[in-house]
Amino acid sequence: MNNNYFGVIMAGGIGSRFWPMGTEAFPKQFQDFLGSGESLIQSTYARLKKTIPYDNILISTNTKYKNLVQEQLHSIPEKQLLLEPSLRDTSAGVLYAALKINSINPNGVMVIAPSDHLIDDEEAFGKKIKAALDYCQQNDVLMTLGIEPSSPNTGYGYIQYKESADSFKKVKQFTEKPTIEIAEEFIKSGDYLWNSGIFIWSVKSILKMYKTALPEMFELLSGGTSVYNTENEIDFINNNYSKAERISIDFGILEKANNIYVLPVDFGWDDLGTWGSFHDKLPKDEQHNAAVGGDVIFRDASNNIVRTQPGKKVVIQGLENFIVVENEDVLLICPKNAEQDIKEISLDVKNIFGKEYT
Repeated sequence: MNNNYFGVIMAGGIGSRFWPMGTEAFPKQFQDFLGSGESLIQSTYARLKKTIPYDNILISTNTKYKNLVQEQLHSIPEKQLLLEPSLRDTSAGVLYAALKINSINPNGVMVIAPSDHLIDDEEAFGKKIKAALDYCQQNDVLMTLGIEPSSPNTGYGYIQYKESADSFKKVKQFTEKPTIEIAEEFIKSGDYLWNSGIFIWSVKSILKMYKTALPEMFELLSGGTSVYNTENEIDFINNNYSKAERISIDFGILEKANNIYVLPVDFGWDDLGTWGSFHDKLPKDEQHNAAVGGDVIFRDASNNIVRTQPGKKVVIQGLENFIVVENEDVLLICPKNAEQDIKEISLDVKNIFGKEYT
């Protein structure tokens, strides 16, 4: 393996759209959604280890999830954890990772991988990641992986690219989640991809962009360059990280850069953003019902997803297009077409029943 390769797994989010399975105390990336015996972060870590040296994989997460990370990735040393004392969105987290890697290897190239994605063809994934890392090692570009769209999905961001004979395409523009009409036009045009949220770039290229696009954040966190990977790193981050601007990598960096490229890929990807997207990935019966965890009988029911505790006996009668989720002492029953309300529902639960249920 190439020792210049680094991986950063982003594992600090809560995933409130997956309430009540995903909670603030036990977010979705630490959950075994598929009932496979492996959590999402464990799957992501195992996937990256096939391409990136074990010692070069970093986990970016909130300080309060340190124990969960160490329990689930029990072989990972503490020096490979980037513990964020506060939520500052992805720009600060990526900069922290880039500065830490730069102090180890200024020639490093890094892949930023969310911890909660599903990948069907892991061999194809590894080949594309390696190709992107190699390209970014040789070229001053910021790279993202773009998913070949299978439908006019309104739940994803889109990337428009310039046609070229090269596998790596220059990006024209990013578009956040569009309306169904706009998404249909994107699909027809043939030059749009879904934005996977998986990024690749060299440490030199991304730090150069931070100096230009987010100079105050760069100055704040690079002030501790000499403390990264020393016993003083945690104190420096605890004293300075919360002062960083709260802004995503998309708005803070990518929308301001003119050297963005995309590599079109098709390896069976899903960002597992909603219960509906989870339903799409599961095996289903003839009426398109899917169940994970318990033993479920469906009667006069169709297009439902049921996620319960192992061994739970469940009967679903007369429901169509519903989400039924049980997690310990919480039960959610919600129409699939209202799943975007689940984040707000969890806030109501927090206010009425208490934060221990969210």
